[in-house]
Amino acid sequence: QLQLVESGGGLVQPGGSLRLSCAASGFTLDYHVIGWFRQASGKEGERVSCISVSGGSTNYAGSVKGRFTISRDNAKNTVYLQVNSLKPEDKTVDYCEAADFGGSYCCLMYEYAKWGQGTQVTVTS
Repeated sequence: QLQLVESGGGLVQPGGSLRLSCAASGFTLDYHVIGWFRQASGKEGERVSCISVSGGSTNYAGSVKGRFTISRDNAKNTVYLQVNSLKPEDKTVDYCEAADFGGSYCCLMYEYAKWGQGTQVTVTS
């Protein structure tokens, strides 16, 4: 079984923060570059971040740069996405993704596979 279990989403007001978690089941995360992808209902999704195997290399989409922070704890087989200064347009389902390779760097344009159900982030007044 290859599965990624996202959690940590919720309902927040504009300007609020959440810490999203992605726990791997059935495989070891430390062999994979990991990304976070989000999608609003009825809209095209976007990859917002990625992180290398060691955590030493990260990238962010312009829409979230400066507000979101990706990190990983390979010992816990978990990747995190800290989302701050949330805006109404951040109402999305957020998924973590595993690339089919490890590496010292990451790129938002890599091929990633989604293996979880995502976690819902809702931003409302």
